[in-house]
Amino acid sequence: MKKLFKIIGISLLTVLILLIAAPFLFQNQIKESVKTFLNDSVNAQIDFEDVSLSLFSSFPQANVTVQNLKIVNQQTFEGETFAAVKSISFDMSVKELFKNESEGPIVVNSIQIDEAILTIKSDKYGNKNYDIAKETEDTSTESDTNFKLNIEDYALRNSSVTYIDETSNTVVNISALNHSGKGNFSTDLSELNTTTEALVSFSVDNTNYLNANSIKLDALIALDLVKNKYTFKENKFFINQLALEFDGFVKLLEDGSELDITFKNTGSTFKEFLAVIPETYSNDIEGVTTTGGFKIDGFVKGLVTETSIPKMDIKMVSNNASFKYPSLPKSVEDISINASIKNDSGNMDDTYVSIRDLQFRIDQDVFKSSATLKNLTKNMLVDATVDGTLNLANISKAYPVELDTELSGTLNAKLHTVFDMNAIETNAYERTQNNGTIAVSNFVFSSEELVNPIHISKVDVEFKPGLVMLQSFVATTGKSDLAATGTIYNLLGFLLSDKNLQGDFKLNSNIFAVSDFMAESNGESTETEPTESLKIPAFLECTLTADAKTVLYDNLTLEDVKGTVVLKDEKATLKDMSSRIFDGNLTINGTVDTQPDTPIFDLDLGVDRFDISQSFNSLELLQNIAPIAKALQGKLNSTFKISGDLSNDFTPDLNSITGDAFAELLTTKVEPKNAAVFNELEGALSFVDFDKLDLKDLKTKLDFKNGAVNVSPFDVSYEDITITVAGSHSFDKTMSYNAVFEVPAKYFGNEVNNLIASIGDAEAENLTVPVTATIGGSYTSPKVSTDLTSGVSSLTKQLIAIQKQKLINQGTDQIKDVLGGLLGGNSSKTDSTSTETKNPVKDILGSFLGGKKKD
Repeated sequence: MKKLFKIIGISLLTVLILLIAAPFLFQNQIKESVKTFLNDSVNAQIDFEDVSLSLFSSFPQANVTVQNLKIVNQQTFEGETFAAVKSISFDMSVKELFKNESEGPIVVNSIQIDEAILTIKSDKYGNKNYDIAKETEDTSTESDTNFKLNIEDYALRNSSVTYIDETSNTVVNISALNHSGKGNFSTDLSELNTTTEALVSFSVDNTNYLNANSIKLDALIALDLVKNKYTFKENKFFINQLALEFDGFVKLLEDGSELDITFKNTGSTFKEFLAVIPETYSNDIEGVTTTGGFKIDGFVKGLVTETSIPKMDIKMVSNNASFKYPSLPKSVEDISINASIKNDSGNMDDTYVSIRDLQFRIDQDVFKSSATLKNLTKNMLVDATVDGTLNLANISKAYPVELDTELSGTLNAKLHTVFDMNAIETNAYERTQNNGTIAVSNFVFSSEELVNPIHISKVDVEFKPGLVMLQSFVATTGKSDLAATGTIYNLLGFLLSDKNLQGDFKLNSNIFAVSDFMAESNGESTETEPTESLKIPAFLECTLTADAKTVLYDNLTLEDVKGTVVLKDEKATLKDMSSRIFDGNLTINGTVDTQPDTPIFDLDLGVDRFDISQSFNSLELLQNIAPIAKALQGKLNSTFKISGDLSNDFTPDLNSITGDAFAELLTTKVEPKNAAVFNELEGALSFVDFDKLDLKDLKTKLDFKNGAVNVSPFDVSYEDITITVAGSHSFDKTMSYNAVFEVPAKYFGNEVNNLIASIGDAEAENLTVPVTATIGGSYTSPKVSTDLTSGVSSLTKQLIAIQKQKLINQGTDQIKDVLGGLLGGNSSKTDSTSTETKNPVKDILGSFLGGKKKD
């Protein structure tokens, strides 16, 4: 007995060792089999990380798992991923692992697929990315592949499937897909028990008809594998919480499939209609009370081929229904729905949607509508009517819709519209037929992006063929009031496609405060998340003709603002804008472009008779371009050409601006006490009283770039002194200027004046000396130096030269007189003249030079 136990123990140990070692002994054989099978089957690039074999996970069967499989298309869809699968597991008998090709195919009993992402695509030329099976000349029914399916169960977990049809612009997305089935595929007739859960989204032409709607299907399906026919037996299908039952079958054909299916909802209350709406929008409907019935039923019958679809008739009807949420004060009553989706021919283009009646009542407000949608897959034709009144505040009181802000006001609509989508997309608005009106009153709109709510007291819109007339728009917000009229050319194109909103509008306002339309700063610094710059909406493509009596912007008050603003491509083009400000007039032309990450501007400004003091105290830009203006009183004319970046609050970034200006001063008075630089100049040049500086009609040019201002030479006058100024300064208030004073000789003291008088020459009396004042430092702490000493020296040299020339001239005359005396003239006269002339020159020069030495 002891020996028997020993033998059994050794045997079990040997089996265990074999079970552990087998994955390593046969792994290469498994890898090669899988790769051969996959690559021989499709025209695509297939890759996977690894193939593993386990004899424990599904014992007593073996398990083969392919990890991270990827199938990438070739040819037409080259480079696009058709399928990506995290793992595929196959369960099979252990003996199947030891087969070679001569012993027949490997039989697979179970398949598990995890986290598969499948994209099925058909392009506008009809090419299909799933058409990747390799063609074979073997037409026999026997397959020579190395795998054979004898599946008893399968599962698809946490996967997604996306279907894209570019021809019809249709997209179907099935996400969070979990599907499993159990049955016997080895017999001709059997049953398959399936369970499916997923989220389904469906859109046509960018219009969402289903948006992450939850579906669930538990179905028992009869299988006829000989006829490829699958018949619904016991089943229950849920769309969100709406339960449906199906009868009929699906039969696979060589060139498509045949469908003969009918369905209906299992209940009959209106609550089932609410169940179709995604829970995100309808919330929990368990406690909702409803009245009235709801039925949905229909059939789908016919062939699905390349050129046809089944005939169908799907009806949805509800009469005299109502619902009320327990947590809300109001109910929706008198609900009528009569809608259908039909196709009577099997031609896809003949499918249409008919909404014969859709109406409801909240309190005393009745809202009715109807519509027909035809030619769904091509140029869709729309014929719709809306007629009713709606108190907007009642929407959230009757239905649990989540709004960022509460609605208020009343909507009155009576509108009939007929159009085709091609007309909308190509701006062929002459093919649109719109008739009717929409009026909104006492509507309040608020947003986190606005400081104050906008109270819209009145909006009247009239619809005409081809265009929409804004008959009136009256609103207030904060201090601001707005009144507008205009024309909208493509409202349907804007609402139903990706077209811009085009129109012409006239905007009037008594007070327009810019701060009323900008978000308030919370005062918190966010270094990692900078505040986003204001943007002109990209969808606006319109012209505004503005007339505002008063515009308040920052600390500025502009009056009688008029002009035209053209909005397009996130850019505002200002044309002939004008305003009264600073007791003068301002004109603006140019652009403000918010399309770049950092908004930019490029403007031409015209300034007419600005009060210098007011404009300097209010405009930081002027304080930086012309800081000396702080000491000036009077009027200013100027033209500016300026461009640069805009900060987040739409004010110029001074370090980025470039441009040039031409300035003319009118009736200007200088207040030296307001600028330290004048005090420094008066200390260095005592003969100039800057209170009497004459700046009237001064004209100068300047340019600015990279925070620096360069001023071209200009002349100013002080009594009979001409002053030429030129130089530059920076926005940090540092400066580098030269002021050249052409100083008449009389300003250099009594001794010079006496010398000039003694010379008695007109040239000496008109002499001027250039004295250069070098101005540096900053405007708050200026530094002034002069070359006055060299100026006096220059003057002295000039006077000596004049006196010398005069003496030479006088000496020449005396020689003539001596010669005349020798020939018979009066010698005593010559001696007298010579004596009188010689002594004064010596005295004057001695006095001047002596005086100079004293200095």
